Amino acid sequence: MQHAVGSPLPPPHQPGHGPAVGWSPAAHHPGPQHPGAHQGSAPVPPPPPAPGYPAPPPGPGPLPPQASVPPAPDTTGHVPLPPGGPVAMPSAPPATAAPDPAGTTLAVLLIGPAGAGKTSVAKYWADHRRVPTAHISLDDVREWVRSGFADPQSGWNDNSEAQYRLARRTCGFAARNFLANGISCILDDAVFPDRPVVGLGGWKRHVGPGLLPVVLLPGLDIVLERNAERTGNRRLSDEEVARIHGRMAGWYGSGLPIIDNSQLDVPETARLLDDVLARSIASPPKW
Repeated sequence: MQHAVGSPLPPPHQPGHGPAVGWSPAAHHPGPQHPGAHQGSAPVPPPPPAPGYPAPPPGPGPLPPQASVPPAPDTTGHVPLPPGGPVAMPSAPPATAAPDPAGTTLAVLLIGPAGAGKTSVAKYWADHRRVPTAHISLDDVREWVRSGFADPQSGWNDNSEAQYRLARRTCGFAARNFLANGISCILDDAVFPDRPVVGLGGWKRHVGPGLLPVVLLPGLDIVLERNAERTGNRRLSDEEVARIHGRMAGWYGSGLPIIDNSQLDVPETARLLDDVLARSIASPPKW
């Protein structure tokens, strides 16, 4: 079949398919037109069946309108923090199996005086776990305040007290957020036994009753030696270190597990911490 010069060719006809949608042979083959007729204004009825042949089956009806697909939700892959949902106590494993804190999602509070090695042990413990684990240091969060930082070494006052409380709330919220997303956390803080409302009571309010506290308490001579190696506002006077260490001795008899790491290096202390946490999971301390 020949087509007029300059007129477009019709699209190729594929087996099993009808004429291409939107293309009409009449549009490319001029012929007599009725005045006022509009091309494509009405569908062309199919020709009648030849005599002696059955009528062809009716073609498919009009396609239903496409249902609008709702847009994908704006998800980040993170679990939203449940309101007022503090971390619960980790469930103890069956009696036939030993607790395995290395593979359990935990929230740990490491307590101790300045120079006890809390930060070093907490970082090492978090680095060597089989499950995702975060380290949250109260001093690091407290030092987020730059202008207006209330340094307790310059004298304890209402501002330093307020900044400590604010840092604890911030650390507690961060811990709950990590735990809600399946990430363990270990927090370190110099919590005093003679201030239960601000110390353990505050951490229990911010994180929840599932928080496992462990006291790291080496001898005074070890604490003084480690404190002497510090620099900046992390280094305290010997008198202040001795006073804090004396107050920390009040944890003896409190029922909390205590680790004397005077003769232990960081990896050994971290392994002992795992043993202590395994016992705490099996028999949670009352605090």
